[in-house]
Amino acid sequence: MKNILVLCTGNSCRSQMAHGYLNHFLDHTNVNVYSAGIETHGLNPGALAIMKEDGLSIDHHTSNHVDEYANIDFDYIITVCDHANENCPYIPSKNAKRLHHNFYDPSKLEGTDEEKHAAFLKAREEIKTYFKVFVKDYKLN
Repeated sequence: MKNILVLCTGNSCRSQMAHGYLNHFLDHTNVNVYSAGIETHGLNPGALAIMKEDGLSIDHHTSNHVDEYANIDFDYIITVCDHANENCPYIPSKNAKRLHHNFYDPSKLEGTDEEKHAAFLKAREEIKTYFKVFVKDYKLN
């Protein structure tokens, strides 16, 4: 059984979308997916909505702090924002492969509803593409 941790600043948006896509692409394989933040900010409504548009519900997810998973030995730790990558606490996983990709943060955009939607769509598509390739490249399904 492999364990994957997706880590972001607040575990509210990008890491939640990544978690959703990993669960979708892995489709009941022997991989556990976790997402966490170095802080917790709750689930972002824009992230929930944009994922539903792609047929995936992440409404049941919770915003978790990375310390909650201190006893899990991760195979992959993936930071999805520069802030989490630069401020990531020590995670005592013996052989974890650490990966980093800074995804665009749609939650920071101030603008019209259309502009906000476009920002979340952009982030979702970047995340979807990256994690689809990740699952394929690391032969996880």
